[in-house]
Formats: sequence, C-alpha cells, structure tokens
Amino acid sequence: MSSSLRLVPYDLTETLGFVTGAACVYLIVREDVLNFPVGIANDIFFFVLFFRTRLFGDSALQLIYVGLGIQGWYLWLYGGRDRTTLHITRARRSTLFKLSLITLIATGGLACVLWLVWGSLPLLDAFTTILSLVAQYMLNKKYFENWFLWIAADLIYVYIYLSRNLSLTAFLYLVFLLLCVAGVVRWWRTLNASEPDAAPQSQ
Repeated sequence: MSSSLRLVPYDLTETLGFVTGAACVYLIVREDVLNFPVGIANDIFFFVLFFRTRLFGDSALQLIYVGLGIQGWYLWLYGGRDRTTLHITRARRSTLFKLSLITLIATGGLACVLWLVWGSLPLLDAFTTILSLVAQYMLNKKYFENWFLWIAADLIYVYIYLSRNLSLTAFLYLVFLLLCVAGVVRWWRTLNASEPDAAPQSQ
C-alpha cells in the first residue's frame, strides 16, 4: 500500500485536503447537503496524508468517515419525520452522557492499540479519533452540540499537525476552528427560529 500512496505528490495531497476540507465545513455551516460528497473526497486525501506520517488512528478514521458521510447524506435528505429533510435539534442529556462514556472507553482502548503499533502520539491520536467519530455521528443527526466536540478536536489537531510538520494541515484546522464558531452562531439562530421543532430528539 505504501508504494502506491507515493504515487500521489505529498504537497498536492495536503493542498487538496486543505481545499476540500475548508469547503466541506463551510457547506456544513450553511446546512448544505453537498458537504457530504465534498467531505468524502476530503477523507480520501487525508487518508493518504496521515498514513504517510504514521498517524494511523487519523488515517483509519478517514475510511470510517466515508461510511459516515454516506449515512449523513441520507439522513439529511430523508431522516426527518415521514422521510423529510432533517432539522437541527438539541441532543437529550441521556444521549450526551452515553456518548461521553463511549468516548472515554473507546479512547482508552484505541490508545493501547496505537501504542502497540508504534503510532505517533497514541493518546492524543486516539482521543481525537474517537471524539471526531462521535462528533460526526452527532452531525449526521443534526444535533446542535456537535459543534462543541469539533471545536475541542480542532484545538488538539492544530497541535498534533504542527508537531508532525504538517503546517498547511494545521492551518486548515485553525480555519476549521473559526468555521465551527460560525457554525455555532448560525445553527443557534436556526434552532431558536424553529421552535417547537428544536426540542431534543430521542436516541
């Protein structure tokens, strides 16, 4: 696999990841369903990039993102009542508690695996991997709280990618961070304008 990945120029891979990543988050902020196909392209570029830099958790995460992207694409179009468009809601406290517990347990397990395979920064890599998966699940369900998980993950990712000399990718995640703040503001306004539909969803 490593020899085939070298066929893609390193700088081009990071640049394409930058462009598609920024476009994807921008489309999410605007609630545009086209964020999913753009996001899937972004996942492929980052899979190549992270595999090369031995961030195996982040690399594997991109493959899972492809599946989650397909799921989210469907849910945003048909996941609402009577197979209608899905709307923004708040997650129930019980849902948030369960997802927090899953994040802690899964992070511990994945960190052990990454340590055994000599991955780079195993604990941080594991935590951001699991946190991003949970955030993507919440995004697919259009839970407003997904943005806070993305903000936490992006802050850590900026540090990780700077430590791996991926300066362009680190800058991209700084852009993600700013877009996430914009997402909080825009989705909050939409949520407040859509009462009573903004009531928390069941799991």
